[in-house]
Amino acid sequence: MARLKELVIEAENPHQLARFWADLLDEFEMRGYDQSEIQRLDAIDRTPETDPSVAVDGPGIVIFFNETTRPKTERGRIHLDLMGDSLDFEVARATRLGATIKAEREGYTVLQDPEGNEFCIQGPNAWQDAEDRDDD
Repeated sequence: MARLKELVIEAENPHQLARFWADLLDEFEMRGYDQSEIQRLDAIDRTPETDPSVAVDGPGIVIFFNETTRPKTERGRIHLDLMGDSLDFEVARATRLGATIKAEREGYTVLQDPEGNEFCIQGPNAWQDAEDRDDD
């Protein structure tokens, strides 16, 4: 059985986007830089703030933000669905961190991260509410 190990997201500014997601997701942190990493970056004329590949470690998975020069031109083929204890609280927190609201639906909100990647935040009962409606 295969297990998901890493998720890789292309980013125009990997450090900035990694910071957004590390701050948004519970139990996720940007990976620190030891001396050998600083030296590796220095050798390619980069710093942690301009690193072309930034890791965000979380429970069971690492999210990498890899630099791309291609602009995002349309909706992505994959997006993350997040769930919080309070939809309103989590949406407000996401927008304070730099997300924008794209659409509000019953039980969830569609947002865009600072680079325009779509993701959804749903309340704690979003799927149960949908199943209850289907049973009616």
